[in-house]
Amino acid sequence: MPMWNRYLEQHQPRFLAELLDFLRIPSISAISANAGDVQRAAEWVAARVTAAGMEHVQILPTGGHPVVYADWLHAPGTPTVMIYGHFDVQPVDPLNLWTTPPFEPDIRDDKVFARGASDDKGNMLVPILAVEAMLKTAGVLPVNLKFFFEGQEEIGSPQLGEFIPKQTQLLACDMVLSSDGGQWSESEPLILVGLRGGCGVQIDVRAARADLHSGMYGGVVQNPIHALAAIIASMHGPDGTVTVDGFYDEVVPLTAQDRARIAKVPYDESAEVEALDVPTLFGEAGYTPRERAWARPTLEVNGIWGGFQSEGIKTVLPSEAHAKITCRLVADQTPSRIVDLLQTHVASHTPPGVTATVAPLAFRAFPYLVPEDEPGNAAVRAVLVELYGQEPYNVRSGGSIPVCSLFQRHLGAYTASFAFGLDDEDIHSPNEFFRLASFRKGQAAYCTLLERLGT
Repeated sequence: MPMWNRYLEQHQPRFLAELLDFLRIPSISAISANAGDVQRAAEWVAARVTAAGMEHVQILPTGGHPVVYADWLHAPGTPTVMIYGHFDVQPVDPLNLWTTPPFEPDIRDDKVFARGASDDKGNMLVPILAVEAMLKTAGVLPVNLKFFFEGQEEIGSPQLGEFIPKQTQLLACDMVLSSDGGQWSESEPLILVGLRGGCGVQIDVRAARADLHSGMYGGVVQNPIHALAAIIASMHGPDGTVTVDGFYDEVVPLTAQDRARIAKVPYDESAEVEALDVPTLFGEAGYTPRERAWARPTLEVNGIWGGFQSEGIKTVLPSEAHAKITCRLVADQTPSRIVDLLQTHVASHTPPGVTATVAPLAFRAFPYLVPEDEPGNAAVRAVLVELYGQEPYNVRSGGSIPVCSLFQRHLGAYTASFAFGLDDEDIHSPNEFFRLASFRKGQAAYCTLLERLGT
């Protein structure tokens, strides 16, 4: 048994207590009132990586929520590996659906329930503990190592697009390992080979200077909600295809090999329909649901509001209406180009009698695909086969981790996902949890992976 393995076994009670302390910090990056908590989480992480034995620990300002950086660079002739994670969490609403308070972690059935338990505090603490075990037992690491933990992933990492290009020397590395992710199931591993990118806009439609009496002005003045509904309806065809001119121009078509690999991943459409409690699945014709979710772009209305919404009736013709729209993008779509196309589309589909403006939202991420021969994924694959006894599935994600494309574009380093969350752990939802078996398993797995990367 490796010395680090014995160390991990001996210190599990302390590690669990530390995880609970970490989870008690309400580091919600989306809510300005919690900015101090995000900073407090950064300080907690900085202290924890220092205790693990890392050097040059810094909390770096970004113009928004901070980044924690640390390194250990005493393994000449070996790769420089950067481990990524995030210590910010999603909002907790609706509170009434939580069985226990979201920032009072509760252990039930060898699972810890709290906001951020799986995404990403539990997962990002795992490599810190692995590094501590190796440094405290051997005094050295098998590779040169850097940590990069951010506090703004859950809001799309808005400041990192400017921050990372200015820090290329500090962050230079051969590959990145992401602790933000998961495996297919408790017994089946995965290799993450692609992420969708994204962008977003807010549409504001205005007519009169104030709400008007709907009896006196209905049929005389354009209703902004009607106009907004028409604009939104113009963006899709009957099968869900996006009808914004130029939207698909940069999309790289799926190859036969791409489609075969996606089809190899287990999928039960009827079970998904039942689990989601929807009448049927819906989307772009000519593609399977999994292909649409992983490898085709989308345009979704995330919210729409305007006019009177309280109890009872108020006969007004609203003066304005609003909608937020986000798009998920695939290779080789460019977020800025899609925003431009949306602005052009809205301008050409605005009904008479109103004005419509389109404001870009902070969410902007490039799509990301990993080459077949990327060394990080090759090492991850070998460790997962050893750990699970079977080949991992090649999986794409419909979501976005904006920093992955930033690392690739500015550092020339691809990111290999190596984390142990599972899809049923209710991330972003009430009663989020993390399996403590995964918490323990991940620590030894990270030690094994670092050893493999150093050989």
